[in-house]
Amino acid sequence: MLLNGSEILVECLKEQGVDTVFGYPGGAVLNIYDALYKHQNEIKHYLTAHEQGAAHAADGYARATGKVGVCIATSGPGACNLVTGIATAYMDSIPIVAITGNVALPYLGRDSFQEIDITGVTMPITKHNFIVKDVKDLAETVRKAFYIAKKGRPGPVLIDITKDVTADMCEYTPEKPQVVEKKTSSILEEDLVNAIELIKKAQKPFLYCGGGCIASEASSEIIKFVESQDIPVSCSVMGLGVIPSSHPNYTGMIGMHGTKTSNLLANECDLFIAMGARFSDRVATNFNKFAPNAKILHIDIDPAEINKNILTTNSIIGDVGEVVKILNSRLEKTEHSSWIEKAKEYKKDYPLKYEKDGSLKPQFIMERINAICKGEEIIVTEVGQHQMWACQFIENKYPRHFLTSGGLGTMGYGLGAAIGAKVGQPDKVVFNIAGDGCFYMNHIEMATAVANDVPIIEVVINNHVLGMVRQWQNLFYDARYSSTNLDKATDFVKLGEAYKAVTFNVTREEEVDDAIKAAIASKRPALIICEIGKDEKVFPMIPAGKACDDMITLDEYKK
Repeated sequence: MLLNGSEILVECLKEQGVDTVFGYPGGAVLNIYDALYKHQNEIKHYLTAHEQGAAHAADGYARATGKVGVCIATSGPGACNLVTGIATAYMDSIPIVAITGNVALPYLGRDSFQEIDITGVTMPITKHNFIVKDVKDLAETVRKAFYIAKKGRPGPVLIDITKDVTADMCEYTPEKPQVVEKKTSSILEEDLVNAIELIKKAQKPFLYCGGGCIASEASSEIIKFVESQDIPVSCSVMGLGVIPSSHPNYTGMIGMHGTKTSNLLANECDLFIAMGARFSDRVATNFNKFAPNAKILHIDIDPAEINKNILTTNSIIGDVGEVVKILNSRLEKTEHSSWIEKAKEYKKDYPLKYEKDGSLKPQFIMERINAICKGEEIIVTEVGQHQMWACQFIENKYPRHFLTSGGLGTMGYGLGAAIGAKVGQPDKVVFNIAGDGCFYMNHIEMATAVANDVPIIEVVINNHVLGMVRQWQNLFYDARYSSTNLDKATDFVKLGEAYKAVTFNVTREEEVDDAIKAAIASKRPALIICEIGKDEKVFPMIPAGKACDDMITLDEYKK
């Protein structure tokens, strides 16, 4: 059938199973928005308050559902405003397709109004990007973009389309989406044999799961592996939920703000197994001293990650879920009773804790969210102290229920992502845990949630400072608090009411439960402001560049 470029784009989105997009219109995408208007019963468009919010919403939708998230922006500033969201998705290997308009082909390269080389700008932060200058290439490009976003290690892909292409006519023939096969061709028999030998010989093995375990839907196979091999297991920020927090072998998050148990076990193990993880500096805080007594077995889909930060003894390249499935079929059940017992002792001796002095504590808020929702909720976070308190004190039951910007550490990520997560999982209660600094960056998306009746619950841990930066200034800069006091006169309660959100102000422990329950019961976008002290800190903590031996605990800080 003969269609214009915008109609072809919409038909290709429908081919890929897309029923939800997030975006913001403008001159270069007028034709695309006209086509979306005609197909509004098939593809729901969410108009965000800012293009960055659209990118984060597409990201949150993708993380919560496992599908590809889609966002749209116009040329120039609109496209540029997607960049932070695209980079966030790139660092965390999240599959999104960002569609941007550009000036018409005759005006390219002439410094035209709202012209930018967005493919040049985003080249380092996308798996691939395209500029479409001929309508005949459009359908194939869209299909390739979705395939690339999902194939292997997932990630963002950008399609830039000149305005004339969106209006030009072309013959369109429907096609079924290309099936994305799990990556198994690189799983070598020799690597499997070597890995199995390492696992069999290990007396004190320790497992570390990253975000790749969630991307590969490997949770059930990994739990089987943990139980059959009797191995203590930890997660990175990105891997939270792969193993239920209640699992007896789970030792908590590893790394800079991980549990003392996980970090001690990493220090003492004789085999450190990493699955779907990249050994970032927030986990391997000192590359030269990490897991000093262990052989390293690294399983990952991306060969570029092997030996990048930590030298391995052996590695297996391939989809984590497929690799673990093979290992499970070949390994006999074993026991490491004394090693597991040591892990249990450490968990007993070094629990996560906080000082209870009668004031409202952020850790208490996390505990109450979890207790009320019983782990069925989806937690999204911004970035900072509140993020780490959520990582530490929220008990995760499932994959895709804890969404956060792990790699880029994007303040302003959470509210847009929470909207995307709620749209993707409408039956789940969705919280965004924010600090007041992050809330200042993205609170405009409360208008998006209210306008579209997306009942997310925004919890602002309000300490009136940039808490994590202030904590570092306190510990390492002799308490020189340079530009971290947020001396703003904004009334967050009135702001929430102005957005027409259900709003609560919480200052005492006994108010927390009522606010959470009322927010959930309202089935409307809600804002809960929680006033805490400005000197609350996140412990444990390994200072940057230090090793596990240098971990600062709450007790040590108080001394």
